Amino acid sequence: MSLVSEEFPEEVPPRAEEITIPADVTPERVPTHIVDYSEAEQTDEQLYHEISQANVICIVYAVNNKNSIEKVTSRWIPLINERTDKDSRLPLILVGNKSDLVEYSSMETILPIMNQYTEIETCVECSAKNLKNISELFYYAQKAVLHPTGPLYCPEEKEMKPACIKALTRIFRISDQDNDGTLNDAELNFFQRICFNTPLAPQALEDVKNVVRKNLSDGVADNGLTLKGFLFLHTLFIQRGRHETTWTVLRRFGYDDDLELTPEYLFPPLKIPPDCTTELNHHAYLFLQSIFDKHDLDRDCALSPEELKDLFKVFPYMPWGPDVNNTVCTNERGWITYQGFLSQWTLTTYLDVQRCLEYLGYLGYSILTEQESQASALTVTRDKKIDLQKKQTQRNVFRCNVVGMKGCGKNGVLQALLGRNLMRQRQIRAEHKSYYAINTVYVYGQEKYLLLHDVSDSEFLCDDETICDVVCLVYDVNNPKSFEYCARIFKQHFMDSRTPCLVVAAKSDLHEVKQEYSISPADFCKKHKMPPPQAFTCNTVEAPSKDIFVKLTTMAMYPHARLRCMCACNRCTFCICQNFLNSDLLQSVKNKLFTAVLNRLRPHVDELGAMLLADEESSIIHQVHAVSFVEDSIFMESSLDPHLFEDRHMTQADLKSSSFWLRASFGATVFAVLGFAMYKALLKQR
Repeated sequence: MSLVSEEFPEEVPPRAEEITIPADVTPERVPTHIVDYSEAEQTDEQLYHEISQANVICIVYAVNNKNSIEKVTSRWIPLINERTDKDSRLPLILVGNKSDLVEYSSMETILPIMNQYTEIETCVECSAKNLKNISELFYYAQKAVLHPTGPLYCPEEKEMKPACIKALTRIFRISDQDNDGTLNDAELNFFQRICFNTPLAPQALEDVKNVVRKNLSDGVADNGLTLKGFLFLHTLFIQRGRHETTWTVLRRFGYDDDLELTPEYLFPPLKIPPDCTTELNHHAYLFLQSIFDKHDLDRDCALSPEELKDLFKVFPYMPWGPDVNNTVCTNERGWITYQGFLSQWTLTTYLDVQRCLEYLGYLGYSILTEQESQASALTVTRDKKIDLQKKQTQRNVFRCNVVGMKGCGKNGVLQALLGRNLMRQRQIRAEHKSYYAINTVYVYGQEKYLLLHDVSDSEFLCDDETICDVVCLVYDVNNPKSFEYCARIFKQHFMDSRTPCLVVAAKSDLHEVKQEYSISPADFCKKHKMPPPQAFTCNTVEAPSKDIFVKLTTMAMYPHARLRCMCACNRCTFCICQNFLNSDLLQSVKNKLFTAVLNRLRPHVDELGAMLLADEESSIIHQVHAVSFVEDSIFMESSLDPHLFEDRHMTQADLKSSSFWLRASFGATVFAVLGFAMYKALLKQR
């Protein structure tokens, strides 16, 4: 009543009415609901109910009444503890009222009680009559809830609890951005700014380090704060009653009251519509690059087992197993390279985005990049149906399901993507086998990620095993029963789908036998408008060829262009352009062009003599061949758009014109420039 009216009431009722203090008048900016209890007016059942609803309990005693003090331990604390769980005791505030009536303090009597019961946060002596420490009492009550001592500090041992040390150690490792074991001035200022929204002045930094130096010999090293010094500072804050400082740091780094990372921090909301995928964006790759560089201490562009273990010290568990080394690129010592490191993160983001968010949370992505959450590191691609409609894609990661019967060489295909030949593959232990492989592939100068997935060799594929961007059907050329499985799976799941397929003839270094199927693999591909079977082997001295991976990625990027239809159907783009090149019209134009050039220059050649004639003719022939080569190159560049050739006509009148050579050269140049410009425009759209 003194708190609300700011004056002592002349008549005090046995029990005050319930009071709610609005958030804007409290230091912590939280509303506080105060409930009074009167033993004279209320029953024990009512008391038990209020205890179950409370966040903090203030036990009031009179400093001038010895029986009142004894009742704190004989009745109130045992009664409260009986009604609360042992592992989640309510914080208690001891309040010594009527301090205006005595000239001494009751703290000597209360301190043993505080040491006996760890749930007691603090003791405040006050006077409701002269308003001494009344507002402070309720501030400490709020503080006991928002910044409890219990999870942080053990009064008996006079040191921080293990869970608190573990959390602060993780925070130190995240803040140590150069991984030198100390927090330099720049790192301390960054830490201060992200936690308290204000940097420290240079003199304040020195004062902090001087306090640590005086109390701890190894708290400061190379003018930077060590882990021991960092922990000592927080112990000092807690011992001096400044729990809010440590709690502000802990909560900024995602911890709850139990010193566990909150689900809201680890798993921020991210909406992913159907038929959409998730990828890391440019800012995420820059962050991961900084993490890799931070822990690559020997600068060999690979993480040794010790360096990888050091990187994952901020995780509560080791997230990567030995199978990761067979999923991404490694060096000759089996250590994950920089490219392999980024590839594994790309794989995790694609397959399990929630796990990716969790991992980025452990690394402190949102804190170090000063973003709202880890969700800002991800890009959700648009619906694949829209890509097909617009005939262009914005995706950078493409999934290829590798299908084939057991023993056909699927694992060899996966490991070949990582540049491993048969000899290196034989060193892989069976228990470390991976059913995924991911690496970068360059298509038209663009870096893309190709993700290979070795699906099961069951008689029927489940729905998840048919969802992909491209299918690789693998059969063993040395096994006559191998292709039949690929043909059956293709007819069951992919024949009527829009997913492009590529047939790979694995183990091509072995003797090829006839497949026990109604038609040959080549005829099967021709019948279903697929590219012919691609010969492949990983039994090589160097790294296996990556041609099939470039083709798979290209087919995944441009399924609408039907690049797989390299047949003689006379309907697809490839066939139309090929027929045009071989047409009599084009051959006739080329012959007439050659003849006209020679006839035009023959008078000048006669004046120069027989010897110069031979040299001149040779030069002209080379020029004409060069024109022919440019023409062929233009076709190869523009093979995706046959309309470039529709208006290409040359009449006989042009050949007989006196200015033919100038016009022909100019026309060829313009045609080449326009053709290349249109090709670049089409490529840019994609």
